[in-house]
Amino acid sequence: MRNMAKTFGPITALRGVDLKIWPGEIHALMGENGAGKSTLMKILSGALRADAGGELIFEGKPVTIAGPTDARRLGIAVIYQELSLAPNLTVSENVGLGREARQAGLIDRSAMRRECAAILKRLGAPFGPDTKVSELSIAQRQLVEIARALSVDAKILVMDEPTTALSSRETDKLFALVRQLRDEGLAIIYISHRMAEVYELADRCSVLRDGRYVGTLKRDELSSKALVGMMVGRELSDFYKKEHGSSQSPGAPILKVENISDGVRVQPCSFEIRAGEVVGLAGLVGSGRTELARLIYGAEKPRTGTISASGRRVAINGPADAIAAGVVYLTEDRKGQGLFLDMSIDDNVNIGVMARDAAPLGLRRFTVARERVSRSMARLSIRANSPRTQVGSLSGGNQQKVLLARLLETSPKVLILDEPTRGVDIGAKSDIYKLIDQLAANGAAVLMISSELPEIIGLADRVLVMRDGHIAGTLQGADITQEAIIEIATGDDRVDGQA
Repeated sequence: MRNMAKTFGPITALRGVDLKIWPGEIHALMGENGAGKSTLMKILSGALRADAGGELIFEGKPVTIAGPTDARRLGIAVIYQELSLAPNLTVSENVGLGREARQAGLIDRSAMRRECAAILKRLGAPFGPDTKVSELSIAQRQLVEIARALSVDAKILVMDEPTTALSSRETDKLFALVRQLRDEGLAIIYISHRMAEVYELADRCSVLRDGRYVGTLKRDELSSKALVGMMVGRELSDFYKKEHGSSQSPGAPILKVENISDGVRVQPCSFEIRAGEVVGLAGLVGSGRTELARLIYGAEKPRTGTISASGRRVAINGPADAIAAGVVYLTEDRKGQGLFLDMSIDDNVNIGVMARDAAPLGLRRFTVARERVSRSMARLSIRANSPRTQVGSLSGGNQQKVLLARLLETSPKVLILDEPTRGVDIGAKSDIYKLIDQLAANGAAVLMISSELPEIIGLADRVLVMRDGHIAGTLQGADITQEAIIEIATGDDRVDGQA
């Protein structure tokens, strides 16, 4: 791809970007949200047309990709973060969708099943061509997407944040498959915000920033310092700064949880969080972290236990009770459970506090609401053309900030943040880290769930480690290390650093 440019009205998404991909390589593509990665891949896949002046060379010859059909004909396949399968159809029907085998004008379902079965065997899939997609896990659905790509003899496979919803074990299996496909000669473009994945997989890594091509690093040149510097122009050491920890000691307990349990996924758990304290909640996928958070917030009903907020025992029978007690919860699923994607930033931020805007005769004071969202956008550095911008059109980082803005408008004393930086770019992560630090410095208590251990280690004053539904250990100060967390989370007495 040479001199790729794309503008949308007054907004320039790409400015003369070059990108070279070779067969038999895993090429990571990195950059903040808004850097131009998605736009560049949409041009490659035919979903967008580049502005005049750009050139696409495929297998040594200039080509024009006027639409997705042209891309598929060339062997370019894209697996998006939001999977595009039809859950009511079988695996073979999804793999052959739009190019069904036919005999005498009728769909040849037997031929489709045979072709699909051969591809599934190649991928080592634990399901057959007649399985309904609705019965598959997220990881298995990704295999169906890969099978669909292989069914059209893909030469370039683009994978956009493929591990976002996968467990560690599922991620390992995916990595093994990605390497297998590379060794078979595919060119794989791998988009991820997770540096650890890039270090593990990438043969080369290209970086975009503000719609421009910054540079490409070979595998032996990859480092946190180099990548972060190329993406955002800042040192990695700038990201984790717990200023509140050095300026003040934690205050009185704001949240106290005693023997809370649902009797199934969460066994009796007890802990407390003090004012000005950030407490990390770590553990493996399935250890019960999110389930515990939802019990505290009232999203699920506990079977046993009590909760005290600001020294007073409270009955939390639902989220409304939690918010009234000063406790808010940032869900890990911002699109499914947090945001109203078809509504504006204005409506999303204000929806939890609309009662404050009541005016005589049942009317609403819109000026107050507009001022509120303007303050929130400035405070959290939400990037959008206007408060009326639809939230579904925003980047992942800006969507997360909108959800945080809504929670902060309730003036919470306790914030339970479940994977607060999942699916957001490095710049947005830095902004969220600073916000957490500021909230704690102002006396709030923060319980942060994260699967990224550097995040937990860098931000938390204490770490609670869950295993099999209970709190298996607590770490503090210099004892908070990756090895110690993994040891407690797995129950192993010895840790080799590879868990």
